[in-house]
Amino acid sequence: MRQDEPDEQRADSETDRFVRTMGGKASTIGREAAEVRGVIDDTQKLSVRQAQAVAALATQLRDITQAQDSIGLHSRSSLSAVAQAREAVEAVGREVKEVVQTLRQVAEGTGRIAKIALQTRLVALNASVEAAHAGEAGRGFSVVADAVKELAAQVEATSKSIMSTVGELDERVDLLAQEIQARSAKEKPSRFHQTLTEVESSVSAIGVAATASRDISDGLDRQMAAIESEMHATVRALETAMHRSESFLTLSEEMIEAVADSGVETSDTPFIRAAQQAAADIGRLLEEAVGSGQIPLIDLFDEDYRPIPNTNPPQHLTRFVELAHRLFPQVQERLLDLSDRVIFCIAVDRNGYVAAHNKKYSHPRRGDVAWDTANSRYQRIFNDRAGLAAGRNQRPFLLQTYRRDMGSGKFVVAKEADAPITVQGKHWGGLRLAYKF
Repeated sequence: MRQDEPDEQRADSETDRFVRTMGGKASTIGREAAEVRGVIDDTQKLSVRQAQAVAALATQLRDITQAQDSIGLHSRSSLSAVAQAREAVEAVGREVKEVVQTLRQVAEGTGRIAKIALQTRLVALNASVEAAHAGEAGRGFSVVADAVKELAAQVEATSKSIMSTVGELDERVDLLAQEIQARSAKEKPSRFHQTLTEVESSVSAIGVAATASRDISDGLDRQMAAIESEMHATVRALETAMHRSESFLTLSEEMIEAVADSGVETSDTPFIRAAQQAAADIGRLLEEAVGSGQIPLIDLFDEDYRPIPNTNPPQHLTRFVELAHRLFPQVQERLLDLSDRVIFCIAVDRNGYVAAHNKKYSHPRRGDVAWDTANSRYQRIFNDRAGLAAGRNQRPFLLQTYRRDMGSGKFVVAKEADAPITVQGKHWGGLRLAYKF
């Protein structure tokens, strides 16, 4: 500064330098605030996903515990059933023993019948002999004696057959009784009782394992509940930090705007002017389209966003998409040449919908989410903080600072100069001009 400069000029110069310095510092603060906000936002989303995963895991653990309780209940029921089976078999064994005794009584009775039949046959034989000695007088008695003898012989034969059958049956039933009856500790258990013992042992092992597993699950459930509580506390803390960083970022943006609005030339001034001029150009083109009948005014303000199937990130169609693709590039592409710092220039409606993006971000989809996120940005709704603020701003200009997602985990901190777009005096949306620091 020259010494011969008037005091007023020197004061104005000093003020300008101070304002520019404050603008630069506010810009730096805004950049750091945007970085911090972006990191907090990422961490918050990660914490929410982790909290959801922990909650799902806790639910699964509770389901496992219930299943183990059910296993334990059925194991106890199975053990009771085995015990009942053992008792039933013992009862059958006792009944079979009684059957054996009854069969032996039958055999004894049949033996006595056979003896009586034998004695009857002998008596009948003697009677036949005596009848023969009696001659003609004993002939009728001889016939009766012969019949009795024959009948006694049949009774004897039948009795012997019964005794043989009962004897075989007695042996088989006795073996069955020995097989199913419980043995004393000194005797070798029967195959049936060995099988029952093995089943009982296996069911008991299942019950013990289910109980042990349930105890472990209970411990894990308590730990998961504590972790879930801590995760929710972390999410709440991050939400609070997010709100604080939002206030901090908003304050820095207001400082930058105040400097830019003061009339002092800053590094943001060319971008603000360019955004305002581009917004005016887009508004003029849309008014001409409505005036010439290319599109009805109601269609230009269409908010019926129709999803395009099988798109990720989701893309939508509106009734003004075709017009936007025809008119917007001539303005949007021109502003890309304003500076090598420019990232993009787009017109958005009030809800952050981008009908036509810059050509370098309007490649056909490949089906790769990461690639499509970064390179197929047309016909998408960007209703985040920056997108909605730009689309709904009606002040002469808006300056924003944020961290932009470029896809594949890449981010860049950007500034953005926004200006409102009006058509026939009605607010249509905004012109977004994003540029690097």
